Amino acid sequence: MTIYALSSGPGISGVAVIRISGTDTKKIISELTEGAFPKPRVATLKKVNNINKKELIDEGIIIWFPGPDSYTGEDMAEIHVHGSRAVIEAILNSISQIKNCRLAEPGEFTKLAFQNEKINLLKAESIGDLIASETEIQRKQAIKMMSGKNFEKYNSWREGLLKILSNIEAKIDFPDEDLPKDILEGIKNNSKKIKLEIQKILNDRKVGERIREGYKIAILGPTNSGKSSLLNYLSKRDVAIVSEIAGTTRDVIETHLNIDGFPVVISDTAGIRESKDEIENKGIKLALQKGENADLNIILIESKSVDFKDFLINLSSEKSILVINKLDLGIDKTDDFKKYNPIYISLKTEKNLDQLISAIKNKLKNQFINSEDILITRERHRQHLEQCVHHLQKFERKKDNEGFDMAAEDIRLATRHLGMIVGKVDVEEILGSIFNDFCIGK
Repeated sequence: MTIYALSSGPGISGVAVIRISGTDTKKIISELTEGAFPKPRVATLKKVNNINKKELIDEGIIIWFPGPDSYTGEDMAEIHVHGSRAVIEAILNSISQIKNCRLAEPGEFTKLAFQNEKINLLKAESIGDLIASETEIQRKQAIKMMSGKNFEKYNSWREGLLKILSNIEAKIDFPDEDLPKDILEGIKNNSKKIKLEIQKILNDRKVGERIREGYKIAILGPTNSGKSSLLNYLSKRDVAIVSEIAGTTRDVIETHLNIDGFPVVISDTAGIRESKDEIENKGIKLALQKGENADLNIILIESKSVDFKDFLINLSSEKSILVINKLDLGIDKTDDFKKYNPIYISLKTEKNLDQLISAIKNKLKNQFINSEDILITRERHRQHLEQCVHHLQKFERKKDNEGFDMAAEDIRLATRHLGMIVGKVDVEEILGSIFNDFCIGK
C-alpha cells in the first residue's frame, strides 16, 4: 500500500509539501507529470497535472527519493507546490484515484521509518516532540534526544544486562560446569551498578516530563478573589469570564504559556467555599485535585478571607505562593498571613504584579536547573525504568543456590523493559500511542 498526505501545515501558504511513500510512488509521479523522470534527490521543476483530465493543476518542484535511501526506507517523493487549498485538494484527489493508494494516518511516515530501521524509537519520539515544541527549552530537549545520547545510554544498560544474561544462561545450559568466581562477582557487581545508575536517573524530579508537557500551575482560592482576572493578565488575553457574581468559574480553564522560555500550563479553578450547588461542588473538587497534581499553586485570596486560613495550614512553601489581592482597597500587612510570606497585589491597578511574575520565574528556574542531564522525557520511559529496577532488585535478593533459571528470568524481564524504551523488542502494542500524537504527513 502506498500512502500520501499533506506534510506542511494546513491553510493558505506560500509553499505546500505533499509527501508520498510506498511501492507505487514512482507510478504516481509518472501519472502526475510528463517528460523525463526526476533524478534521485535532485529538485526538478515539473508541471503537475490532473491524472484523469490531463489538465494543469500547478507547477512545482518534485524530489524523488528511491528506497531504501529515504526517510521511510521505501520509495518516496515530495511534491512542492503553491500552498493554495484548491491546488492541494486537486493533487490529493488525483492521487486518491490511483489503485492501492490511501491517505496516511497520523505519524505513519515516521512509523515506517522506525519499522524499516531508519530510526530508533527514541528518535521517533523526539521528532514528534520537536514538531510540538513551543519553547526554546522544549526544542533543545527534543534535539538532544535526536542526537542519540539518550539511546546510547539506554542501550548500554541493555547490552550490559544481555551480557549478564548470557553468563547465567551458559550455566543453565551446562549445569555441571561451575562458573568462575570472578564471573559470578562480575554478574553481581554489574547488575548492581546498572540498578544504581537507573535509580539515580529516576530521582530527577520529573524535569524531562515537565519540559515536554509543561510546568503545571494551579490558581486556587475562594470565590471573587480575582483568579480569572489573574489568568487573563498572565495570558495577555481574555481566557476566562470575569464577573462580580460569586462562583462564575465552575470548571477548570487551562491555557499554555511561555514564561522566559519555560513551558507552563496554568489553570483557573472554581472558587473554594461551602456550597449546596451540586455542579459547583464538583468544580470545587476538581480545583482541589488540580492543586494536588500541580507543580506550583498560586493561592489567591483577599485579606478578609478569614475562612481560608485553615486551608493554608497544609500548604508547602516549596509548592505554593500566597498572593493577597485587592491592595487598592487597603490591606493590613500585620495580619496572620505574614508568616506565609505573601505577595500583596492589585489586579485592578496592576500593582506589584511584577513581583508575582518574578516569584513564578524563580520557581521555574529552580525546577529546571538540572535539565541538561535529563534522560527521561515521557512517563512511558519512567514506568519501564521502574520495572527494570524492580526486576534487578528481585535478582539481587536471590541466593546463589536458588536456581539460575529463576535468576535468568529476572534479568530477562529487566532487559525487556529497557528494550521497550529503545524499540529493541516487539513494541507493536505501544506504537499506536506514540505515533497517534503526530500530525498527519509526518
